[in-house]
Amino acid sequence: MKRILLVRHGESEWNAVRRLQGQADIGLSARGEEQARALAPMVATYRPDLVLTSDLTRAATTAALLGHPDAVREPLLREQNVGAWTGMEIAHLMYKTPEAYKGWRAGMFAPENGEIWANFRTRVGRALTRAIEADERTVLMVCHGGVIRAALDEALGLAPSRIIPVGPGSLTILAFPRDEARLEVFNATTSAPILDAPD
Repeated sequence: MKRILLVRHGESEWNAVRRLQGQADIGLSARGEEQARALAPMVATYRPDLVLTSDLTRAATTAALLGHPDAVREPLLREQNVGAWTGMEIAHLMYKTPEAYKGWRAGMFAPENGEIWANFRTRVGRALTRAIEADERTVLMVCHGGVIRAALDEALGLAPSRIIPVGPGSLTILAFPRDEARLEVFNATTSAPILDAPD
C-alpha cells in the first residue's frame, strides 16, 4: 500500500516569533532542530523508500536531521507565497485586518502578490501525484504547514478552514489502499501535539 509521510519542518526562527514566512528562506531555531531530531526515530519506523523536501532551508535542514541529507529537493513543495504579508507578525494581521486574515486562513483571500489557494493546492497536488505514481511504496515529503493542509484538501477535500495549523516537527500520513486516500495520522509528535501552532 502506498503511504505518503508528510513532515512539517521544525520550528523556524520566524515561527518562534509568530511571523508569516511564506517562501522567505528562514532557518530553523534551536528548538526546531531539537523537534526534528526527536521526530527522526518515529519517521524511521516507516522506512521511507523515497525522500523529497521543499528546497527552502528550514525543510531541507529538517530532512537532514531526520537522517536524509540527500533528500531530493522539490520546488513544488515550497510554502504558499504570502506576498506583501511576508515577515508580518500574525498578531498584527489579526488585529489590523482580521477579516482578511480569516479569509486567507480559509483559502478565500490572497494578500497582494500572494498565491491564491486554488493555485497553491494545484501545485501541491502535482507533487502529491508524482509521489503517488512513484514506484516507491513509502514516500517522505518534508515540507511546510500550508503544504500539508493543501495536500489534505487535494486528497481528502478537507478545506483549510476545517484544519488546525500543523505543528512544527510533526508527522501526518496519507495512505492510498486503492484509488481513495485516507488519513492515517495527523499532527503527531513524540510529545503532546501543538494545537496552536503558528501558520
